[in-house]
Amino acid sequence: MIGTGRSADVYDIGSGRVLRRFRVPIDVQAEAQMMRHLAAAGYPVPEVYDADRRDLIMERLTGRDMLADLGRKPWHIPQHARTLADLHNRLHAISAPLGWPEALGPGNAVLHLDLHPGNVMLTSRGPVVIDWTNARAGAAGADVAMAYLIMATSDIDLIPLGLRPAIRLLRAALFRVFLASVDDDPMPHLARVARARLTDRNTRPAEAARLRKVAERADRAAI
Repeated sequence: MIGTGRSADVYDIGSGRVLRRFRVPIDVQAEAQMMRHLAAAGYPVPEVYDADRRDLIMERLTGRDMLADLGRKPWHIPQHARTLADLHNRLHAISAPLGWPEALGPGNAVLHLDLHPGNVMLTSRGPVVIDWTNARAGAAGADVAMAYLIMATSDIDLIPLGLRPAIRLLRAALFRVFLASVDDDPMPHLARVARARLTDRNTRPAEAARLRKVAERADRAAI
């Protein structure tokens, strides 16, 4: 095992390949299809070798994720925030496959719905986006709203203890550059997306409390 997340584990199986195995029953065929669709459009995703039920075999990426890099080098915040915005902009210019399920309202852009620094690998060939389990079609601004909410409300387990007192300032700097650099406005989608995230089984109680506050503030701002 070389990595673990809230719902899946990653294993090195040799020959430059990894196995990502979900701990709950799930079919990864749709995720594999989306990754191949994006690769054909020139978007940076890992190469997919095989997909079977809850197992996905992919290219092994060498490097660290953007969140871990920010934890070690917080002065990289402006650079990484702009890179994250560029990845959103490039993704939302790609149309979803015909008949792809929509989420969070109508639209035809590809939405990652989990595109935050923890899902961007910094490799020798540039940033590569991983974890396409939640990919849907929809309005680009909803995807930006989801990324903002994940970054703003999630518990940050990988930030070193010495940096945690400054996390609010670091987050604010990240949001400011990200939102200034991304093409699509998340604000009209914020309340709806916050409530949708509350239904995610991986959302922790403290995170849910923060999401409710964001949704309430967004509702008041819309009046």
